[in-house]
Amino acid sequence: MGSSTCTISVLLFLGLVQFAVSGHDYKQALSKSILFFEAQRSGHLPPNQRVSWRSHSGLNDGKSSGVDLVGGYYDAGDNVKFGLPMAFTVTTMCWSIIEYGGQLESNGELGNAIDAVKWGTDYFIKAHPEPNVLYAEVGDGKSDHYCWQRPEEMTTDRRAYRIDRNNPGSDLAGETAAAMAAASIVFLRSDPSYSAELLRHAHELFEFADKYRGKYDSSITVAQKYYGSVSGYNDELLWAAAWLYQATNDKNYLDYLGKNGDSMGGTGWSMREFGWDVKYAGVQTLVAKILMQGKAGEHTGVFGRYQEKAEQFMCSMLGKSTKNIQKTPGGLIFRQRWNNMQFVTSASFLAAVYSDFLSSSKRNLRCSQGNMSPSQLLDFSKSQVDYILGDNPRGTSYMVGYGHNYPRQVHHRGSSIVSFKVDQKFVTCRGGYAKWYSRKTSDPNVLTGALVGGPDAYDNFADDRNNYEQTEPTTYNNAPLLGVLARLISGPTGFDQLLPGVSPTPSPVIIKPAPAPKRKPTTPPASSPSSITISQKMTSSWMNEGKVYYRYSTKLTNRSTKTLKNLKISITKLYGPIWGVTKTGNSYGFPSWMQSLPAGKSMEFVYIHSASPANVLVQNYSLE
Repeated sequence: MGSSTCTISVLLFLGLVQFAVSGHDYKQALSKSILFFEAQRSGHLPPNQRVSWRSHSGLNDGKSSGVDLVGGYYDAGDNVKFGLPMAFTVTTMCWSIIEYGGQLESNGELGNAIDAVKWGTDYFIKAHPEPNVLYAEVGDGKSDHYCWQRPEEMTTDRRAYRIDRNNPGSDLAGETAAAMAAASIVFLRSDPSYSAELLRHAHELFEFADKYRGKYDSSITVAQKYYGSVSGYNDELLWAAAWLYQATNDKNYLDYLGKNGDSMGGTGWSMREFGWDVKYAGVQTLVAKILMQGKAGEHTGVFGRYQEKAEQFMCSMLGKSTKNIQKTPGGLIFRQRWNNMQFVTSASFLAAVYSDFLSSSKRNLRCSQGNMSPSQLLDFSKSQVDYILGDNPRGTSYMVGYGHNYPRQVHHRGSSIVSFKVDQKFVTCRGGYAKWYSRKTSDPNVLTGALVGGPDAYDNFADDRNNYEQTEPTTYNNAPLLGVLARLISGPTGFDQLLPGVSPTPSPVIIKPAPAPKRKPTTPPASSPSSITISQKMTSSWMNEGKVYYRYSTKLTNRSTKTLKNLKISITKLYGPIWGVTKTGNSYGFPSWMQSLPAGKSMEFVYIHSASPANVLVQNYSLE
């Protein structure tokens, strides 16, 4: 009996650690997946550009229309800037940062992720020059696809297409509003003025989308063959309202979700996909979060119906619903033949996020075929990512540059043609097809981090540049992957989502800061010892191998009338990982994305260990 118990204990232990010691390097994959966005940049590249084989491109975009549209992203292997997938890419990148910024920061990638967001939002600000005008596209697919040229020297038409009150596009304006609102959360602490600017654009774009309703591809018909809005615009209007509520806590947006949930399909559509066209599953997941936070108020009944649909989506991924998502024999989600991988990463992200929401609210996933634990959802996300990185029947990594067996002939103009910096000999429109596209050898430039379209319904894949359905990468394949990879780095119990109002917490412990040292006369002294207050609370706990672990949230508030700078904090009796502050020597300071804390504002950091709260004291600071 004793031997049997020992064996079971060992197996349980191995089961717990298997997640964390996977054969895949999630941290490396995360770094590479963010790097891909630098290869997709259009415009004047910055001095810190890391993808060195790319150069400036599209420097006259918008000029013929009298507007500056330089910048933004090429969506895939072509040289067109399509607004709808670009905005979805930015929204999902932001969501990854909002949910898992701590993991991104602790792995040294938060700054790169925020830079990737800003490259998109800077462009959206330019593309929205007045309240009811939004530029939707630069270039067109037909002329672009006729040529195979580097973006640095493209000769194709760079006409700009826009929506306005006479040519509406509620889906495009709504998605761009969602991107701007989500980005305003990302920049709230590091750049409050930029955050406020983004939020202003988000408000205006939502009003434009809601007031002048119509599908954008009816106004811009050249987009129909490439990014047609099959789902219409109701999902984007709900999606934008959900993100504006997240950014503002404005009850008007909560009411919009409550009053329009039934009529706009938010509570009615049971989804099998989430992507640049169909946002319902994302809306349902966000609204479920609001419900679990206890913020639904009078809309609790409606929000419960949103949540039912969100959980049907989660259950369908696990094979526990009446209608389940199709999978390949190797276990990969399969939705369509062309660029199936976009649905894999987006669904995996929703599963990871919802797993953490469930963990925080101490409940299981309710499926028609039985209840499932939060960890089973997270395990599913992990299985999809592991398949992407090489755990599949072919042993192929579908992320370029990760592992040893990855796609070498990517359907991508920039990577398939010798770098402009290496050989500036002009590549003609059709000459590019003859000399570079038709080559059966590896790309001269490695498109590091790019996630290609992936295998077919039977796990088959052909590494051929002409096989664009499987070998073309896109920005919206990678965007949700940032969040999933950041989450998986933490392992099964390394992170628990903070949902205010869900977990019972003890009263905050108020800790008085140490007196500020005397300063030079030019620096104003602290107005009083109560200028800074620190409160701590335990937000969750869990058992692992007989030991109880606690997650503590610490909030530092600047109660003075001046800006807090040069912060140094002493933290003792800390026995576990910490997120949200930067360690320098024996002290801690602002996280890398902050330099100061305005009057009346707070910053928060979290840590985990199996003991009572750590001792947190303010050592040094200045008020200016």
